[in-house]
Amino acid sequence: MARHSSTFGKEMKRILFLCSQNKLRSPTAETIFSERNGIEVDSAGLNNDAEVTLSPEQIEWADLIIVMESTHRNRLNKKFRKYLAGKRIAVLGIPDDYDYMDPDLIRLLQVRCERYFP
Repeated sequence: MARHSSTFGKEMKRILFLCSQNKLRSPTAETIFSERNGIEVDSAGLNNDAEVTLSPEQIEWADLIIVMESTHRNRLNKKFRKYLAGKRIAVLGIPDDYDYMDPDLIRLLQVRCERYFP
């Protein structure tokens, strides 16, 4: 699990980004926000064959779970319901139309995630 920390010594918000395969959208989000002050980030995929498959430990670690599409929230609720008590889940509404680190995806992530960051 790659957890990127950009601030030492103070309480940080821990944000977990999820998509289906953990190949394009959620790793892009993890990469672009990994240097942001005040947060720690991680990413995973909901599919069984994802690059990094979501684990209960990642859910437990996260203060906020950000999914790319409503279908991801639905799958998350079905597969991990017992681990989600008290967890905040946000849906960005970003379809699987982008490559890893696509400039349009980066801009979209920056705009849609801003409200969730300290």
